Amino acid sequence: MASLTGSVAVVTGASRGVGRGVAIGLGEAGATVYVTGRSASPADGPDHLGGTVFQTADAVTAAGGVGVPVVCDHSNDTDTSRLFARVKREHHRLDILVNNAWGGYRDMVEKGEFTWPYPLWRQPLWRWEAMFDNGVRTSFAASRLGVPLMLPGKRGLIVNISFWAGQKYHGNALYGVAKAATDRLSADMAHELREHGIASVSLYPGLVRTEAVMANAKFFDFSNSESPQFIGRVIAALAADPRVMEKSGKTLVAAALALDYGVTDVDGKQPRPLTIDEF
Repeated sequence: MASLTGSVAVVTGASRGVGRGVAIGLGEAGATVYVTGRSASPADGPDHLGGTVFQTADAVTAAGGVGVPVVCDHSNDTDTSRLFARVKREHHRLDILVNNAWGGYRDMVEKGEFTWPYPLWRQPLWRWEAMFDNGVRTSFAASRLGVPLMLPGKRGLIVNISFWAGQKYHGNALYGVAKAATDRLSADMAHELREHGIASVSLYPGLVRTEAVMANAKFFDFSNSESPQFIGRVIAALAADPRVMEKSGKTLVAAALALDYGVTDVDGKQPRPLTIDEF
């Protein structure tokens, strides 16, 4: 297992789901992890899924790292600025930033209708804002403030959690455009950051056993699924790779990276990497 002892990380949108798993996986490797999200109490979560930044931070510490809970709405620039000012004040640097905050999945059902797969002319206008203001923009805003904490050390890793919809139609047109924008943001940031020794990548999970997925377990085949913590283990291995700059600017598949690094899931299994043809 990779060692990140002494490393400082920020994981956005980490109250539950993939973000929670990423934070715990980095904690397992020994990192200090600032766990951010809007949920200060279980009632704050969508659809009664529970999970708070405090619970995730406790899990990070229990896994072997240091969890630091920060209630932060990343669509609020003041909140985001306060977060990175705190990281600077307490550590004077940042080694890993995982942009996972994403508002695009909220309210898939409106007035009893499942609007998520509707064609663009029937999509609600608010969904664009949910995906871009609370997705792509939050990744840009956090990176904009996180990079200056990486520059003095001439090293660092930024991971933008994305998905295959950036390359192939999946769900609806807005989703594809948002994920393609995330992938392009990763690639263009990598171009600007290369001379500073900071890597930027997009990372695609597979089917992740998040709280939301498990609440609808009857609709899924879990034979090749991943735990949320698996993604964190993969990012920990990536962050510890002395040749990480060779991957900067790329769109990576978590399960494929796991094979390269010898990373297994919490149950000891090795998820099979999926391809674009399987979506």
